[in-house]
Amino acid sequence: MSTFSARAWAATAEVRRAIDELPFLAELGAGTLAPEAFRHYLEQDALYLGGYARALALLAARAPDAEAAAFWAGGAQNCGVVETQLHADLLASELLGPAGPPPAASPTCLGYVSYLVATAATAPYAVAAAAVLPCYWIYAHVGERLAREARAAAGHPYRRWVATYDAEPFQLAAARARALTDAAAATSPADEPAMQAAFAVATRYELEFWRAAHAREEWAVPV
Repeated sequence: MSTFSARAWAATAEVRRAIDELPFLAELGAGTLAPEAFRHYLEQDALYLGGYARALALLAARAPDAEAAAFWAGGAQNCGVVETQLHADLLASELLGPAGPPPAASPTCLGYVSYLVATAATAPYAVAAAAVLPCYWIYAHVGERLAREARAAAGHPYRRWVATYDAEPFQLAAARARALTDAAAATSPADEPAMQAAFAVATRYELEFWRAAHAREEWAVPV
């Protein structure tokens, strides 16, 4: 019998194929992505991580047992410390040039964060777990795939970013997130339709986030 995560992964095959074909990721893997696009991505992702950490903290508070609570809370801490420091280091590097004014969340970033925080705060625990899972899983998948390309390219400018998501600690965390979400699905079978929908929405946001970064998305009328 298949798990929830296997069913959700199969159901989003078309969206994930579109992710794999994104120009942003193709150029990132090849090391040819424009520094301006990577800076835009990092700035928006730094804002996103703050919201994602809040969603994980909310999920931890609603977890059914101490083990699950500890994992989600650890994920929130990792967003706030490890990944945030990675982004700060990369943004300060000479590769990306001088920083501009402090960025505001783009429409896509704000929409994704708002969706995750609202879901983590108001939906059943199992549905909230399904909503936060794509960020773990898709980054693990993309990191593993791009790492092969980055290792083959001499002087790859984005190798550190790629290596972070291909590294064993992140891959293990993604596997643990899948296992906890599958456990939640097994104990809440009535929530599966809402879980599938939440997983699909978050997967689409992953696609749109990278598309927005490549286009350097901004609000039509800045405030």
